[in-house]
Order: sequence, then structure tokens, then C-alpha cells
Amino acid sequence: MTEKSKKIINEIADVIIENKKYLTKLDSAIGDGDHGINMTKGFKKVKEKMEAKDYENNKELIKTVAMTLISTVGGASGPLYGTAFLNISKIIPDADFDLESIIEIGETAVAGIQKRGKAEAGEKTMLDTIIPAVDALKESKKNGDSVEEALQQCKIKAEEGMKATIDMQATKGRASYLGKRSIGHQDPGATSSYLMIKTVVEELY
Repeated sequence: MTEKSKKIINEIADVIIENKKYLTKLDSAIGDGDHGINMTKGFKKVKEKMEAKDYENNKELIKTVAMTLISTVGGASGPLYGTAFLNISKIIPDADFDLESIIEIGETAVAGIQKRGKAEAGEKTMLDTIIPAVDALKESKKNGDSVEEALQQCKIKAEEGMKATIDMQATKGRASYLGKRSIGHQDPGATSSYLMIKTVVEELY
């Protein structure tokens, strides 16, 4: 199972690296203009660490991802994504992921980001992508959907959440300094979160 998780993390890293310029362009409009640069730096380091070692279990692997992002990604993104992965490392199973465990992973990531970033949905952050994605999974579980159907809905809601940040006014982070001028721009953190969720969904099913 660790090999499958390594493959997913590698794919996430590749997608982030491929979108370096896009994420940086988004961040240039409302932030420091370094989101793509910082995230690429962090995930390149993650790939290096994973290639250099065999991991006994998912917990050890995901904890390595977390600590690498915290130590190498600048700005708010490193601590936020790092905390999310650190939380996930504490509960991630080594068996195949069922809908229950995927929901728990999502909820745990949200809890970590909220605790670290003191943010809620609607504030033009990565949570505006992640919370709708997790809510979609929970709704699918309630409806008795298959894991595949649940993941597809999760991806759809994550994309909708990302796009919804365009019309939001930022109240957190560097973008909040712009006030109403932050409206009309897609949030870079919400975008990198969507890229990660999309990749996970496509790798799982």
C-alpha cells in the first residue's frame, strides 16, 4: 500500500511542478507572487526524500511529506499544507482506502488547516476548495454512492469551490491587504489544493 501512496504523492508533486508558472501568476495578482515557486521547491524536495528511502508504512511516508513541506515551503503554504499532511499521517490506513477512510483523511486535513490558519470557508483560501470536497464525500456516503461516484463528486465540488474564490474578498493572508481589489482573482492556495485533490481522485479511480 505504501507504494500506491508514494505513486500518488509523486503524481501530486509532478502536477504542482508542472503548474509552477500558473500558480505563481495567480499569486502575483493578490499575493507575493511566489506560491508556485515555493510549492515547487517543496515538492521537488519531497520527491528526493521519497526516492532516497523505503518507507515501512503510510504513516512514516506522509509524516516525511509533512515535515519536508514545513521546512522547505516558504510563506503560509508550508505550515498549512505541512500541518494537513501531519494530521493525515496520524490516521492514514495501510489498507486500501474506503470511503470512510477518505472522509476521515479529508476532515483531518481541514481540521489541521483551520487550527493553523484560523480560517473558515468563504475567506478566499485553500479551505474554499477542500471543505466543499470533503462535504461532497460525506453527502455521497449518506446517499449510498460508490467510492468512485463519491470521488467524482468530490472533484467536481473542489473545482467549483476553487472557482468560487474568484468572487470572494480575501480576509486572510497577504491578499487581505488588497481588500475589495482581491475580488476577481482566483486564489492560488485554493488552486493548488484543487490540483492535489484532482490528482488523488484520478490516481485512486
